[in-house]
Amino acid sequence: MSGVRFDRFLASTAVVLLLAAAPGAMAEQIGVPGPDMAAPEMGTPSAGQPEGDSKSMTAKPDDTGKETAKQPSSTPDQTSPQPTSPMPAAAEPAAVAPAPSTGESATPAATAGPAEKPQPAAATDTAPSATATAPAAATPVQPSTAANPTAANPTAASPPPAPATATDLSAADAAVAEQLRELANGKFDRILGDKKERVFVDAFYSGRDYAPLWITDGKPNARANAAIAYLRNVDADGLDPVDYPVPNFATLTTPAALAEGEMRLTRSVLTYAHHAEMGRVHWSRVSGDIFYDQTPPDAADVLADMVAANDVAEALDAYEPHAPGYLALKAKLAEIRAGKGDTAKAPIPGGPTLRVGMQDDRVPQLRERLGLTGDGRVYDKALAEAVKSFQREHELKATGTLNTSTVEALNGRQPDRPTDIIIANMERWRWMPHDLGKTYVMVNLPDFTLHVIHNGKEVWQTKIVDGKPALPTPIMSAEMKYITVNPTWNVPPSIVAREYMPALQQDSTVLERMGLRVTHNPDGTIHISQPPGDRNALGRLRFNFPNKFLVYQHDTPEKHLFAFAKRAFSHGCMRVQDPVKYAEVLLSIVRPGEGYTQDRIRRMFGNNETDIQFPKFVPVHLTYQTAFVDESGRLVFREDVYGRDKALLAILKGDERKVADIPIERKENPVRRAMLALPDQGPFWGHGFGDGGFFGRLFGSSYAAQPPASGSRRQRRTERQPDSFFMPR
Repeated sequence: MSGVRFDRFLASTAVVLLLAAAPGAMAEQIGVPGPDMAAPEMGTPSAGQPEGDSKSMTAKPDDTGKETAKQPSSTPDQTSPQPTSPMPAAAEPAAVAPAPSTGESATPAATAGPAEKPQPAAATDTAPSATATAPAAATPVQPSTAANPTAANPTAASPPPAPATATDLSAADAAVAEQLRELANGKFDRILGDKKERVFVDAFYSGRDYAPLWITDGKPNARANAAIAYLRNVDADGLDPVDYPVPNFATLTTPAALAEGEMRLTRSVLTYAHHAEMGRVHWSRVSGDIFYDQTPPDAADVLADMVAANDVAEALDAYEPHAPGYLALKAKLAEIRAGKGDTAKAPIPGGPTLRVGMQDDRVPQLRERLGLTGDGRVYDKALAEAVKSFQREHELKATGTLNTSTVEALNGRQPDRPTDIIIANMERWRWMPHDLGKTYVMVNLPDFTLHVIHNGKEVWQTKIVDGKPALPTPIMSAEMKYITVNPTWNVPPSIVAREYMPALQQDSTVLERMGLRVTHNPDGTIHISQPPGDRNALGRLRFNFPNKFLVYQHDTPEKHLFAFAKRAFSHGCMRVQDPVKYAEVLLSIVRPGEGYTQDRIRRMFGNNETDIQFPKFVPVHLTYQTAFVDESGRLVFREDVYGRDKALLAILKGDERKVADIPIERKENPVRRAMLALPDQGPFWGHGFGDGGFFGRLFGSSYAAQPPASGSRRQRRTERQPDSFFMPR
């Protein structure tokens, strides 16, 4: 028994000695640092926390499929419990962006933006403590490279300089910071209008402890001077400097005035970035037949860009489009304003009507314009035939004589104010995705052309027929996902009920005799479709890029319409002149090496509908370019077929200008709204609506759309009538 008591005595003594020798270890178990306990190095996992836990960088796929780094929050999550750490929070240094090369003293970084765009980290209100507990002399636990990315790169291991705070500012800037803090107490309401923008701006400045962005030592810094100079010259991009007022810092002497100048410059920079990225006029105000899925630039991102920029002008210019078509128009705008612009070829002068055998000084110029060879001043038979062909293409009376209307058509459309038309087109470029893609399809509706761009170069183009003025083809961007061979045209139920049922009541065989298939649904209704074939209204190929307007591109049996110069004949969809070649070009890009030649595609023609899927989708941009620079470098103007220039310029020059950048709700086109509400019965896209007698519309594809004798009364009637009832959109 005494031996047992002696053993207990020895055990108790050992416990006492252990506690005396290691107070820090016991303290660590209860979450309190012991007197000899060293703080772990940055990046070392806490007890019970695995390496690379919530503080590590994690990869998260974004909407495009790319992986973007998910940034750790700069502020603690107030809703989740925080792990107990043996190191005081003040001892943990914050990441700091490198100071911009703008000539002023270092300024604190902006609040970090979204993960897609690396931004400077947020500056804390309190500088890192210089008296933080130093690591103990004992060998520290080495952090993993996953938790500490700089461990693998010794040159990046040294910490950046501490961020500037209000206490680091000069007396003049500290006074401005105090005034900014006072403005923030009112949430900047007096200067900033947009509530969401005010939240981001307040977060930005509070993250800097209200240190000014544009002012150093009580004066505008190099960053401010660069921004002011840039905003004063935005007319180069077709914008008005009046919309982006800049402060005259030379007249601002008090801290309160400087603080207001600071905020007004901030507001103008944010307004400009929004207009450059999205448009001075929101597209919804121009027409309901326009749609772009835009995301406005985040105010915090814009200001962070200004902090990080080595060249502020370059950073601001990055918000404008940089597509070749936009830059070419920008250059032409500068030339015209400088009086150097050559907007078109020299016009052919007016004069007497020319007939075969007559002599005139205009004949050599006329030959050059029509691409003919020959000498002399005689208006010969070859020239008269070329004029007749031109007249036919431009829907003029094909007489072969050179009259006033033919001269006007040869000279082309020359706007009274070409700069306005260029500015309107530059504005529409801002609506579009600024990254068009390396491979895409570009449709120019007023030019009635389609272009395929691959790796930045045009590889093919063709003529198209697009919507008539009453039923315009929409302006938008979408993605082509597949091609349908031998498409079936399914007639929408609303059209069946309104138009086809009355015809069937009069003649039960009329639709079948026209090649339409009539079937009866279980609920007693009927379904009408046009099976694949040469007479199908969609032709043999349909090019599908799903969109809210239910338009697409397709083949057509109405080939004669491509002979006209102005081809606004459809109900919104685009008819392609050479669809087989178009399919070959696209499939050679998205499915290379699979042998989709024109011959193979034609061998697929038959009675079975087949879809050829695109492994990688192709952007399709439906644009409205009434002014563009052609491949020869010449500025070309086209007719404002749908009145988009007129509507846009009216907004820019009218009272609506004050709120023009604010989107509005528009009612859907009633025809399209009815289509969207229909039940899904397959790809019924494409239809025709008429207003002149049932059988005139019913047989329109072989009646109304035939090219009549030029200038006849029947031609005038055809121009007024809509497409065939059976023709697609």
